[in-house]
Amino acid sequence: MSASLTTRRALAAVLAAGALIGAAAMPAAADGRGHGHGHDNGRNHSRDHVRDHDHGRDNGRDHGRDNGRDHRAPSSIAIGEVQNEDGGRGDRFGRALNREWVEVKNTGRHAVNLRGYTLTDEQGNRYRFPDFRLDGRSSVKVHTGQGHDTRHDLYQDRRRQVWDDSDTATLRDDRGNIIDTESWSRRGHHHRNG
Repeated sequence: MSASLTTRRALAAVLAAGALIGAAAMPAAADGRGHGHGHDNGRNHSRDHVRDHDHGRDNGRDHGRDNGRDHRAPSSIAIGEVQNEDGGRGDRFGRALNREWVEVKNTGRHAVNLRGYTLTDEQGNRYRFPDFRLDGRSSVKVHTGQGHDTRHDLYQDRRRQVWDDSDTATLRDDRGNIIDTESWSRRGHHHRNG
């Protein structure tokens, strides 16, 4: 018998043994009993699922719907205080419009870019946020009038009052999902998150 034939037979025996061991290990791995990297009886899957939803709390993104249930995580972005002003008749410089504002706050630890978010009233007036990064645990006032945008003040550049004595402010994310609403009348305020 030549050395080449002996080598081939030995290699075939090793491969056959490996195939038998692999076939025996497959059922154990298929039902989660395997030992090795990434196998922990399915526990990693649920942790990853929770981690995905924790991430959603920071940026307010919609994780989609499954069987009619909304799996969107709560957003850290919310409406804070609202200040509506009398129409400002006789105010030549529009200062009354800048005393009318809606506060948007970030209750989370991480900054959120509000680009594409919208703030609307009951009459359909809409303000679309520019590329604006709202730091964690901070807020910005969205003024009705004109001015220079800063880290704490944004301006809609309107010449007329938006918020009435009885109105609802609705905050939507960049996908159009309602994040928060704040309603008020002469009797007081009503807040509804998401």
